[in-house]
Amino acid sequence: MYILGVSAFYHDSAACIVKGGQVLAAAQEERFTRIKHDKSFPQNAIKFCLDYAGISVKQLDLVVYYESSNLKFDRMLKTFVSYAPRGCDAFAEAIPLWLRERLNIKKFLAAKLEFKGEIFCAEHHFSHAASAFFPSPYTHSAILTMDGVGEWATTSFGIGEDNSIDLSHELHFPHSLGLLYSAFTFFCGFKVNSGEYKLMGLAPFGNPTFTSIIRNHLVDVKDDGSFQLNLEYFDFAVGKQMTNDKFSALLSVKKRDPEAEISQDHADLAASIQQITEEIVLRIARTVKKQTGVSNLCLSGGVALNCVSNGKLYREGVFENIWTQPASGDAGSSLGAALYGWHVYKKQPRRVRNKFDGQCHSLLGPSYSNDEIEIYLTKMGYPYRKIPNKKLENELASLLSSGKIIALMRGRMEFGPRALGSRSILADARSETMQKELNLKTKFRESFRPFAPLVLAEEVENWFDVYGTRKQNKGFCSPYMLNVSELLEERRIKRGAEISYSIDKRLSLKRSEIPAVTHVDYSARIQTVHQEISPFLYGVLKRFYELTKVPVLINTSFNVRNEPIVLDYKDAYKCFMRTNIDYLVLENCLLAKSDQPEWSEQTDWKTLFSMD
Repeated sequence: MYILGVSAFYHDSAACIVKGGQVLAAAQEERFTRIKHDKSFPQNAIKFCLDYAGISVKQLDLVVYYESSNLKFDRMLKTFVSYAPRGCDAFAEAIPLWLRERLNIKKFLAAKLEFKGEIFCAEHHFSHAASAFFPSPYTHSAILTMDGVGEWATTSFGIGEDNSIDLSHELHFPHSLGLLYSAFTFFCGFKVNSGEYKLMGLAPFGNPTFTSIIRNHLVDVKDDGSFQLNLEYFDFAVGKQMTNDKFSALLSVKKRDPEAEISQDHADLAASIQQITEEIVLRIARTVKKQTGVSNLCLSGGVALNCVSNGKLYREGVFENIWTQPASGDAGSSLGAALYGWHVYKKQPRRVRNKFDGQCHSLLGPSYSNDEIEIYLTKMGYPYRKIPNKKLENELASLLSSGKIIALMRGRMEFGPRALGSRSILADARSETMQKELNLKTKFRESFRPFAPLVLAEEVENWFDVYGTRKQNKGFCSPYMLNVSELLEERRIKRGAEISYSIDKRLSLKRSEIPAVTHVDYSARIQTVHQEISPFLYGVLKRFYELTKVPVLINTSFNVRNEPIVLDYKDAYKCFMRTNIDYLVLENCLLAKSDQPEWSEQTDWKTLFSMD
C-alpha cells in the first residue's frame, strides 16, 4: 500500500511517500524551486516521491493532507468575528484564496493530482504527533507537540502506543508558545517562521533582563506549564504584524529594522524570551510525565527545533529517553500525515525499524550518481578528480586539517532544516578565525551565528557535558543536531566579565580548543557521527582525529543566506563558485577552486539550457 502525505500553503511545503508503513522518500518543495520556505503546492516534491517509489498517481492507495482545512477556517472565522472590525483587511485578503482552493482541500487535491482515490485530512497536531512517535524507537511513549498554531491547538500532549495515538490535552489559539517566540523574532528584526533560530543564537549575547516584564505583562505561566498571553500587546490574531505599539512601549525598546545593527537591548530580549521558553517547556514536560507516567518522550512541532530548550530538557532528566522529529516543523507533518494514514486511519500494525529510529537517518531526498555528475562536469569543462571512498576520506581530512573549507554533496539529501553531512560545508573547528570567515565570506550572514560541531559519537563525552544532572548517563546520541550541550569545564578558556564588550569583540575571544564551534556561553549544537549512520562522514572525521587529536569538525548547511540548501550538483557547483569554499565533493568527484574556469552566471545558464 502506497500512501502520499502532503503539507502545503503555510510554510515549508513538503511531500512524503510511505510503502507498507516504511518511509521511502520525503522532500521540501523549497529545494526544487529554490524559494526558501516555499509554501506553494509541493508538485516537485510529490513528483520526486512518486518517481522514487517507481509509481504513478493512479497507484496511490491514499493521499493524506496534514491538517483539517475546515477546522482551520472555523478558527479564522471565529477569530475575525471576535476582533471585528479589527483585522477586516487581512480577513478579506485571505477569503478568496480559501474559497478557491483551501476550504475544500480534498477537491483541490483530487484535481491538482488528477487522483480519483481516497483522500483523508488528519488534524495538524495529530500529524505532528505521528511524525514524532511512529518513526521513533519506542513502542510506548509520551508525545508532546508545540508550535505556532494548527487548527485550534497550539500545544498538545498524550500517549503513543503501538499503532495508536491519543492526544488527551490541548492548549488552544491564541495562547501559543510558538507565536510568543515568533513575536520576539519579529520584534528583533528577523523573519517569522524563518529567523527563530537566529533569535536563539543571539540569546547568549544578552542577559535576561526583561523576564519580569514578560512574566508580569505578556504571558501568565501556571505551575503545570499552561499559559495565557495578554493579547493587548500582540497583533498576530488580526493583522499582518506580530506585535503592536503597546508591546514596544512596554519594553521601552524600538522594533529593530531587519538590516539594522543589533543592539544590546535586542540581545537581552532574545535571552529573556529564550529563558521563558525553556521554563515553559520544562513545566509542560514535568506535567506530561506526571500525567502519563511514561519514561519515553517524543517531540515535534516548530518549538521542538529550539535545540537549546531540548538540551535543557534532556539534561534535567525529566524523561529517561527523548526522541525529536528531525523535521519538526510543518514539512515533517507530510511524513506524519502519511504514517498517520497507515497506522491510525488504515489501522495497520507498527514495528520499530532499527536501533536508531525509523526515519532512515532523515536521508530521504534525491541522490545523484557519479556517472551523471561526470557527464555534467565534462560537458561544462569543470576540472575534477575521481577518487575512491577511502582515499577521498584521507584527502579530505588532510585538507581540512590544513584549514581548507570543503562542501559536500553526497548521497540522499536530508529531509528537514539541518544539513547532516550530505549537503554540508565542513571546516576545522580549531581555527580562531573560521567562525567569522564562514559567516561573512561563505554564508554571507550575520556574524554572531554559531556553527555546529560534528563529533565522533564515541568521543562526545570527552568534550561536552551532555548529561548534566540526569541520572541515566548512557549512550548520548544526537545524530540530527537537535540538542545543545555545554563544553566540559576542562576544555574551556576562562574569560572575565564581557558585558561591556560589543558582539563583534565577544566573538573574537578564543574560548576553547575548538573556538569555531564554541558559542559565547560555551554551548554547542552537537551532531554525533556514527559509523552505522554516516560511514563516509565518520571516515573523514576519524582520519581528521588521527591527524589532529581533535574529533570535531564544523558542519554547516551547504547554502548561502536566503537560499535553501542545495539540491543537486548544479546548485552545488554554483554555490561553490559564488563563495570562498576551497573544495567541492560531488559523490566521488573532487573539485579544487583553483582549477576551475572563471565563473560566469551568464555562460553557466546558457550551457545548462543547451544541456536540458
